[in-house]
Amino acid sequence: MNLIFWTRKAERQLEKIPADYQIKIIIKTRELKKYPVCNADVKQLQGQPEKRLRVGRYRVIFNHEAEIKIIRIEEVKKRDDRTY
Repeated sequence: MNLIFWTRKAERQLEKIPADYQIKIIIKTRELKKYPVCNADVKQLQGQPEKRLRVGRYRVIFNHEAEIKIIRIEEVKKRDDRTY
C-alpha cells in the first residue's frame, strides 16, 4: 500500500476549490493508495515523469516513486455553446 503526501501548493489549491469537488478529490486520491491496481482514471503525462488523475473538471498531478506525492491541482476549462 502506498503512502500519499501532499505538497503545500496542492493543499492550498484544494482549499480554494468548491467543497463538493474537494470531497470528490480527496476520495479519488485515497484510491491511489492501491496504485497501480486502483480503478482511478490515471494517465502518464507526455514527456514528463508526472501522472494525472481526472476528477470531474479537475486534474490532480502526482508523482509515483517510493510514495505518491500530490504536486498540484489544475482546473480544466472547457468550451461550451456560450464561448466563441
